[in-house]
Parts: sequence; C-alpha cells; structure tokens
Amino acid sequence: MDDERVKGGRPTELVDALRSKALDRGQFTIYGNHITTKTTVYLDSTEYRRLKAIARAQGRPPAALVRDAVAEYTRRHGRRKLPRSLGAGHSGRGDLSERAEELLRGMGRPR
Repeated sequence: MDDERVKGGRPTELVDALRSKALDRGQFTIYGNHITTKTTVYLDSTEYRRLKAIARAQGRPPAALVRDAVAEYTRRHGRRKLPRSLGAGHSGRGDLSERAEELLRGMGRPR
C-alpha cells in the first residue's frame, strides 16, 4: 500500500489501506465494517450452554453477546481520561459564584 495514498487519500481509501495493513500483520479481523482484534475466552460448560441458549432465543451468535457484554462492562468500569483543562480555573474560593457580579464589575473597561 502506498503511504501517500494513506496520508492524502479519501476516507474510503484510508479505511481500505488500514484494513490491508492490519490483515497483512495477521493481528486483526474484519467484522462487519469494523477492524477487530480476535481473542479467546474460556467458559465452563454451564456458562457456555447458558450463553448459547440466550443467543438462540435472541437469534444472534454467541460471540455477539460476548462483544455486547464486554462493551457494557468496559463502559461501566473503564477509566475515562479526564480533560486536562478540568479544574484549570479552580479558584480555591467557595463564594466565587455568589460574588460573580461583584468580581466581574468593570471588566472590559479601560482602567
């Protein structure tokens, strides 16, 4: 794949290039229109039977249920990176909002 095509190409060309490079390395799988990483999950026989029964009742593959479960778990428990700007304007004063008008009076006028 031509690197120039990746840098300057249209979005569809970029996706094609990424897919091609990912497949060349053998580390990823294309699932639907997403590039995914394949993994193995070990379940005991009871869990696996229950998973298959739920999947069959929903008309979905068991792997789709596992992906949904992992996505939900990571949303609930994953640490979200906070913006660096959060708290940047912390004044240390507890009365700032109550005194806003007083503190802003005259702002924007020449001194």
